[in-house]
Amino acid sequence: MEKSANRDKVYKALLKELKKDKAKTTAVRISELGLVEMTRKRTHESLGRLLYEPCFYCDGTGHLKSKTTVCHEIFRQMRREKDSLPGYKITVSAHPAVCDALEREEKDALEEASKRFQRRIELQPRTEYHLEQFDLTS
Repeated sequence: MEKSANRDKVYKALLKELKKDKAKTTAVRISELGLVEMTRKRTHESLGRLLYEPCFYCDGTGHLKSKTTVCHEIFRQMRREKDSLPGYKITVSAHPAVCDALEREEKDALEEASKRFQRRIELQPRTEYHLEQFDLTS
């Protein structure tokens, strides 16, 4: 719209219609580019929040730690707890996918940890465990 009078007519018509809306709205005059900035206060929960609930598996974050990350967390936990775990072995109870990653991709690191802590490390796959869950016992 080239004429500012026409922009004002459109802006006033918009404000008139917005008054009928029960939600609080604000609008800024039409710019030279023909754009109107406006905000509208939400009156209800978003449709997504009404129809969906957070994922029980990832707690609604939308992300899971990778198997490699969980493997390295296990190694760090072993390092922290090595003195409080008596005996000659450490049993790692974890999700089967994590145990598989420890046996395959992290095999060298697992052997290194076994030598460093001077203990046999046994893996115990637990199908009932969450992918990020693990326990260390002796």
